[in-house]
Amino acid sequence: MIAFWATAGVLSAAAALLVLMRAARAATLAEPADPMPVLYRRQLAEIGELADRGLLGAAERKSAEAEAARRLLDAADRPSEVWSAASPRGVILLGAVSVPAALALLLYLGLGAPGMADQPFEARLTHWRAVSPTELSPPQMAAVLQRLTRERPDDPEGYRFLALAEGASDNPAGAARALRQAVRLAPDRAELWEMLGEALMLQAGGQMTADARAAFNQDLKLDPKSAAARFYLAQGQIAAGDRAGGLAAWRALEADLPPDDPRLPRLRRAIAEAAAQPAPAAGPALSADQLTAIRGMVAGLAARLRVKPDDPDGWVRLVRAYAVLGETAKREATLKDARVRYAGRPDILDQLSQAARTEPMR
Repeated sequence: MIAFWATAGVLSAAAALLVLMRAARAATLAEPADPMPVLYRRQLAEIGELADRGLLGAAERKSAEAEAARRLLDAADRPSEVWSAASPRGVILLGAVSVPAALALLLYLGLGAPGMADQPFEARLTHWRAVSPTELSPPQMAAVLQRLTRERPDDPEGYRFLALAEGASDNPAGAARALRQAVRLAPDRAELWEMLGEALMLQAGGQMTADARAAFNQDLKLDPKSAAARFYLAQGQIAAGDRAGGLAAWRALEADLPPDDPRLPRLRRAIAEAAAQPAPAAGPALSADQLTAIRGMVAGLAARLRVKPDDPDGWVRLVRAYAVLGETAKREATLKDARVRYAGRPDILDQLSQAARTEPMR
């Protein structure tokens, strides 16, 4: 490693010196070109042209020509500066390139470990696979399981363990990817759908996404008593504005759980917190211009869905918007069309029903 740093520093200095030497040689071969005399000669010609066109009087012409001539003589008498590598600027530039490389090398010698041997990933992975899993950190365990799932791509259990390791490594996206593979291989295992829903919610910062809701609904389809799926779906209902429906689902879950279930304290705290929340305060009344702007945006969304109807989130927003505006007929018509379109998607149908129950603004 130390040989690498020394070689890199020497090459950086050599490259900088080569550039400076070539630039100095080019400067000695080329004739120095000072643009100032050319500029003042052109200025004198323009003064004469303006005077000939009657745009300058005799006194103004004389004064302007005298000033331009003075500047021309001054530029002609000024010695031209020829750049060379030995000039102060060249030395500064060479130092600016070489010094950081030297400082980096000294810093590495003082703080680094130049005598440490290389540690290629394959060698570390081989070592991790040979030791007991209890000795590995979660990221190391995840690396081992990633290799095992590539070797046995048809084993859903391997992906389940990989998801657990990725979750312990604070990588919810990796856990979700592993669980998607697991449910693809074993779509009839309810616990895998439950884990997938939880991983997707964790990836979304605790929010109930459409994919997470679909995973929990599939979990409930396979296991109607799934406490986790019932809890999170009710939580999503409350977050979407259906507090009464969510609380009713939580209370039903509380009644179904055995008295010694360790999940009961958390469930009861959630029920108490949701029940104690005050009703949303009524906001200030919208002006006529604001209401017109809102209706225009809703109309734009409806027009876009007519052109590009394959947008489930758009249909949910449109149903909710009509519900908020109190346009019952449009809400029902849109809800009917969306239900026909997404008849095979229970997760979307659930979102549409929740959107239709949104209270209209007062």
